Amino acid sequence: MRRTGSGHAALAALALLLVAMPAWASIEFYQTADRTEVGTEDVFQLTVVVVDPPDTAQVQFPSPGDFEVLSSSQSTQRSIEMSGGGPPVIQTVRKHVLMMRANRTGTLTIPPAVLTAGGRTWRTEPIKMTVRRGHVEPPRSQANRQPPNPFPNFPGPLGRMPDPFAGEENEEPDDRRQQEDVRIPRGDSDLFLRATVDKKQVYVGEQVTLSLYIYSRVDLSSVDAVTMPKLEGFWSEDVESPTQLTGEQRVVNGIPYRTYLLRRRALFPVKSGTLSVTAAEADITTGFLFAGHRVHRVSNALEVEVKPLPPGGPKGVSSAQVGQWDLSLDVSQTRVELGQPVTVKVILEGAGNVKNVTPPRLEVPPALKVYDPTTTDKVMPDKWRIQGRRVQEYLVMPQRTGTFTLPSLEFPYFDPRTGRYEVARTEPVELTVEPGSGGVSSSPTTAVPQHVTDAAAEQKNVLTASGLRPLRYQARFEEPAAAVWQRPFFVPVVLSPLGLMLALGLVGLVRGRLSNPDEGSRNRQRAKAARKRLAEAEKLREGSSSAFYGEVEKAVLNFLEARLHAPVGGLTRDALDAKLAGAGVDAERRQRVRFVLEACDAGRFAPGAEAAARERILDDAAAVMEGWDK
Repeated sequence: MRRTGSGHAALAALALLLVAMPAWASIEFYQTADRTEVGTEDVFQLTVVVVDPPDTAQVQFPSPGDFEVLSSSQSTQRSIEMSGGGPPVIQTVRKHVLMMRANRTGTLTIPPAVLTAGGRTWRTEPIKMTVRRGHVEPPRSQANRQPPNPFPNFPGPLGRMPDPFAGEENEEPDDRRQQEDVRIPRGDSDLFLRATVDKKQVYVGEQVTLSLYIYSRVDLSSVDAVTMPKLEGFWSEDVESPTQLTGEQRVVNGIPYRTYLLRRRALFPVKSGTLSVTAAEADITTGFLFAGHRVHRVSNALEVEVKPLPPGGPKGVSSAQVGQWDLSLDVSQTRVELGQPVTVKVILEGAGNVKNVTPPRLEVPPALKVYDPTTTDKVMPDKWRIQGRRVQEYLVMPQRTGTFTLPSLEFPYFDPRTGRYEVARTEPVELTVEPGSGGVSSSPTTAVPQHVTDAAAEQKNVLTASGLRPLRYQARFEEPAAAVWQRPFFVPVVLSPLGLMLALGLVGLVRGRLSNPDEGSRNRQRAKAARKRLAEAEKLREGSSSAFYGEVEKAVLNFLEARLHAPVGGLTRDALDAKLAGAGVDAERRQRVRFVLEACDAGRFAPGAEAAARERILDDAAAVMEGWDK
């Protein structure tokens, strides 16, 4: 019987089976920590590595309660190996980096990380951690420790995957960077305030640069208020105070932050010992526009160890004479005529406490008169140091002719860089004073006794007619003027305010009298108004009866009230008649008043009276008002 197939077919089937094997057969999965002994204030790095993970692979990181994860990042790298004539080998490495910090002390365990793919599960080994309180410096063996090489067979960069944060988180600060370790606070890791100093140990008078930064991982809108620390024991000067928020990228323990400089100040300690810099505070608004949120942050406090100046220094060296200094002398002219001034500037410049340092005083021979100096400062701070110059300008006036020497000046100081005392010096300057125009030489031509020579500080070669002349004032004498109280205008001027007040009072009195008429005047005005009202009633003769008779009645009653000086409205006819009789009104007038009022009542309540009757009523009412006693 003939066999079907062959050995070649079996080999091909086996190859297909191997190709069809799942990718997870070669998976490598592990985790490492860059340190196994840390402090509660330290941030360490946990690295989880997966070699050749399937596309569906899911990594679950350890979430221990004893640690907090500050940040995480992921990177992927692939390598290709060419071997002989076979197919290339492609290897993929996925790296997860977690920045973590311990929450308590003791021997703690980081649980395993878990990888799931294709229905299978892988676990890494747990990691034992020793946690102490505070900050623990890493041993050199652990500081230089690197995670296992996922490509042991590949040389160069493929054999060792570069750290994406290399050169940033381990960057050593130079002398112009802050030496204080920036530690991420608990609870405010996304936004915190940090104060740093460039030196922790200095000499008295040596500059310490204090910087206040915002570290943020969120958007900032504004900084509303900044309270700087209390600086007891320091003389301080502003170095940099930005008016706008300008951030720069910085990595702290592997975590990227945006840093903003708020203030930078130069501190000069004035006493030795351990000096404290209290915490600064700031109100910060995060977000943009109306979505902002205001938070309050407090920075860390600092301490600076201040050493006294070493012994053996020059006498009188103060804390202000610390730094690097250069002394020079500037003379406006070295040859001058007698009577002409000379300007001499003593210039002290360098790096240090410019506004508190004092240049040496200018000393001159007795033949030169020197006036008190004027001092000017010019501070030119760079990004970190206070430097500048202090100038004392003297006015020197020669009092004699001859050649005189301005002696050299010395300024001792302590240089903290070298730790030694130094002296800055100037060169002596010769000053030649010549006679003025038309003057005679002041040099003696004959021998002079020694006691006369010793008296040279007296009037020898003093300013003569050829030099400065004394000021002369030409006086002009006048007879003394009479005292002011003896002059004619004095009494009227003094009494004018009183006369003005009396005049104003009199005018007010007259106006008051005119504006308040007596009772008789008021009654006369009311009687006049009543007659005018009766004239208005005459215009209503052709109109409504009630309006006509009502107007006539009101006119008569108002007139009677004005004459009787009492109200009569509402009185009965008998009461009114009695009141009129009591006022001395004759019977005929009283009868006419009664007739007019009764006619008005009849006309109002029984309308339709003839025009002749209305005319009669008007005549009777006018008769009532006429011939009344004044």
